[in-house]
Amino acid sequence: MRQLSEVSKELEATGTIVELTSAFEGIASMRIAQIKDQVLSSEKFFEELWHIYSQIRVDELFHFGRSQSVAEIIEKELMILITAEGSFSGDIDLKLIDVALKSYSPAKNDILVVGHHGAIRLAQADVPVTKSFKLPQKDRNINVMPIVSEVQKYASTTVYYQSYISLMTQEVKSIKLSAAVAERGKSSERGEEIISEQNYIFEPSTYEVIDHLENSMMQITLSEAILESKLAQYASRFKAMSTARDKSEETYKELSMHFNRTKRYLKDERLKEVINSLRKATS
Repeated sequence: MRQLSEVSKELEATGTIVELTSAFEGIASMRIAQIKDQVLSSEKFFEELWHIYSQIRVDELFHFGRSQSVAEIIEKELMILITAEGSFSGDIDLKLIDVALKSYSPAKNDILVVGHHGAIRLAQADVPVTKSFKLPQKDRNINVMPIVSEVQKYASTTVYYQSYISLMTQEVKSIKLSAAVAERGKSSERGEEIISEQNYIFEPSTYEVIDHLENSMMQITLSEAILESKLAQYASRFKAMSTARDKSEETYKELSMHFNRTKRYLKDERLKEVINSLRKATS
């Protein structure tokens, strides 16, 4: 039978694991609530921008905010993979990379990855990455302009991100960026007034104002994809911590029973020794 001190140490360590997993589970739950509120706020802002954009846009095309650019467009599709910054995010990152690589062709695609964990995984798979960015730590005022600048260089862009379904369910989704912005715009209320140079003064020009609005809407869409990914990552973490807590609690109970049995066994053995000693003394 194991020494009582060994069981006691293992019991203490397991108790610490129970406390830690419970704490991480609580933190993940709190972060989920905060990000949900931020997503709702950004959706309202997008609707306001689209309301203005629909009143002044000069055609039905979405130009990625580059209508005035003279730079040559790269005739490839940019694949943006949004992953976690660390490996403490469950298995959702691996699923996302697997889904993205099924559509990847070096001749047709370039990859931009957000999140250090995804960059490491792609490097391990010998998949070249054009650009990599850290996953923003904060959930407000996310600066995605460097990513938008990369998007504007390409003919098209597909974003792969993790979608939050519930605390126990997360999925990998992908969106065509221009189509996603346009689709969101359709669900927003269009402005009734036509804004043109006849009734408004545009500085520096109408097209540059439109480019700015398109840039802003792309930033919002990418920011929301990042927030959605973080939401899914926290949910995946919550799920992992919940499972770990359940297992550690079960182990803790088993160890407690084993500890009590060992303690009782030692007491019984000592009692036997005392009784045997008394018998020998009286014989």
